[in-house]
Amino acid sequence: MEKKPLDTLISKNGLWVSRNGYLHSIRGCETSQKYIRIEMDCGEVIIVRNSKSSRSARLLRNHKFKKACKKCRLSEDRINEFSKRITRKDDAEVRIIRSFRLDKEKPAIKSLSADQGTPEKKSEHVPVMKDTENTPPVHADKIAKKQKEQGQKIKQKKGPENSKTSGGTPQSQKKLKKVEFTPVQKTRILSLLGPSEMISFSKEKRSFAELESTLVTKRKKDIREMYENSRENLLGKLERHITEFFVDMGFLEVRSPILIPFEYMERMGVGEDKKLSEQIFRVGENMCLRPMLAPGLYNHLRKFDNLLPDPIRIFEIGPCYRMESEGNNHLEEFTMLNFCQMGSRCTRNELEFIIGEFLDFLGIEYEIIADSCMVYGDTIDVMHKNMELSSAVVGPIPMDMDWGINKPWIGAGFGLERLLKAKHDFKNIKRASRSESYYNGISINL
Repeated sequence: MEKKPLDTLISKNGLWVSRNGYLHSIRGCETSQKYIRIEMDCGEVIIVRNSKSSRSARLLRNHKFKKACKKCRLSEDRINEFSKRITRKDDAEVRIIRSFRLDKEKPAIKSLSADQGTPEKKSEHVPVMKDTENTPPVHADKIAKKQKEQGQKIKQKKGPENSKTSGGTPQSQKKLKKVEFTPVQKTRILSLLGPSEMISFSKEKRSFAELESTLVTKRKKDIREMYENSRENLLGKLERHITEFFVDMGFLEVRSPILIPFEYMERMGVGEDKKLSEQIFRVGENMCLRPMLAPGLYNHLRKFDNLLPDPIRIFEIGPCYRMESEGNNHLEEFTMLNFCQMGSRCTRNELEFIIGEFLDFLGIEYEIIADSCMVYGDTIDVMHKNMELSSAVVGPIPMDMDWGINKPWIGAGFGLERLLKAKHDFKNIKRASRSESYYNGISINL
């Protein structure tokens, strides 16, 4: 049975079980994204987390309590109604009636001999079937014999046609020989292509072995040239350049933990009841690998408020993890850049100015379009062709209250692997990622 959240249990029962086991009646309650403020009839006021697995939720779900609060003045009928246990479905008696029905278009006896196709005689009794129109009874062995005769007629009709297709003409055999590359061979060839190389399998005249040998030789040469010239990994190099850019723009670099409490995701509106929570890598019951950098930036903004000069400008670059679907633009382990500014000059024009300066610095073409998402609401998406590079937000937004933020802010997040894919025109996102198969977009499975 699916566990219901605490606010649902409270609204259903109109009652509350305190930590010491006392049963209270509720005068009123207010629910935010994370907490519930409950006011009892006895005057007591508490604030608790809206959790499915809390001790109070278990007590309400199982209808358990020690005593009723005298000051709340609960009636005996209400107490008795809450005390009733829910009857379970598995306590009910289930009677199974075994029966069968013979279809008039199928043979009644299933056991047929493999050689003759006649029913095996297990007993003298022969099942009899009647149709729905009160026709005389039909024996099952006659039905089987009739169907066998019909099947043989169908095979005789289809025999010449099948012999033509199976034997094949010289022209059809020539058409089959035109397929030179299997799907596995095509995948291998595509992985060996360089970033700027293209291939047409329909026009390719070389055999798979010749083509593979040529591409392997080219990739070996590319790897040696990279070692002699730069020796820098493109993902690490991009991260260093981005750090220099934002430091020069007046942003403070921060580093937040990769392992975070799952409670942070509930504050972001991605609780266990949300579909997005299925993409989160859980570690134990209460922790997870961060799927985004926003929780860490929220915490830093709150703690730096009134400590740093206005406006507060921070950024972070680091790994994130999601159970993403497969595709040319998705990874389960990826690197994010998030920057944000809080306080004055937090306008859309300021946000677009920073984004423009940043992408001009990297030499990447882009366009900005309006969009929306479940976490932030209205967003500004930064696109390169058909690929989303960033999702940007102009705050404040409702969830700021759960993080202790009460000032205007702007921010955006970029995937570094997507920036590399756009900058170097990689054919898939894996060429730009942390990988044991590619180095700087070049295959090393040689």
